[in-house]
Amino acid sequence: MPSLLLVVFILQVLIHLANTVGAQVINDLLWTLYNKLPTSTRDSVLESNKLRAQALLLKRELMATSSQDEFAKWAKLRRQHDKVVAQYDEKANSLKSFQSSFTQATTVLRWLGTNGLRFVLQFWFARRPMFWFPRGWLPGYVEFLMAFPRAPRGSVSIQIWGIACATVVQMVGAAVAAGWILVREKKVTGKAKKMGMQADSSRAAREEKKEL
Repeated sequence: MPSLLLVVFILQVLIHLANTVGAQVINDLLWTLYNKLPTSTRDSVLESNKLRAQALLLKRELMATSSQDEFAKWAKLRRQHDKVVAQYDEKANSLKSFQSSFTQATTVLRWLGTNGLRFVLQFWFARRPMFWFPRGWLPGYVEFLMAFPRAPRGSVSIQIWGIACATVVQMVGAAVAAGWILVREKKVTGKAKKMGMQADSSRAAREEKKEL
C-alpha cells in the first residue's frame, strides 16, 4: 500500500494539473479518447466528420463556380451542399446532446477523483499523524498549528501536509512555466537577430552593387 504522504502529494499534483490545463481541454480530450474506443457514438462521430468534409468540399466547388456562366452546375452544387449541411447539422445536434451529458458525467467523476477524494482522506485520516517532530523542536503554538485540526500534538496533520504539498507544487509549476517562457523568448530573440543580420548583409550587398 502506498504511503499516505505520497498519496496526498500525488493528489495535489493531479489537482494542480487539472486546474492548470483547464476543464474544457480535459473534457475535449476525454471526449476524443472516448470516441476512439468501440462506443455507441464512434460511428456517429465518424459519419459527422465525413459529412463535414463533404460540406467543405462542396462549398469550395460552389465558390469556384460562377452562378451566371454555369448556373445549372452551380444550382446542382448548391442543392448538394444544402442537403449535406442539413444532414451534418442533424447529426451534430444529436452528438452535441450526448456530449453534454458526457461532459457532465466526466466533470462529476473528475471532481470526485480529485477534490472529493481529498476531502474524504482529510476526514478519514484527520487524527492520523503524517510524521512527528522531535520533542521540543517547535513552540507550543506551532505544534498546535501543525497538528490542526485533530492530529496528535507534535505531529503534522493531513490537512497541513496537503497545504504544504499544494504550495510546493504551485511554486514548482510557476518556476517551470517561467523557465519555459524564458527559453522560448531566447529562441525567438535569436531567430530575430539572425534574420536582422541576414537582412543587413543583403542590404549591404545591394549597396555595393549600386556603387559598382
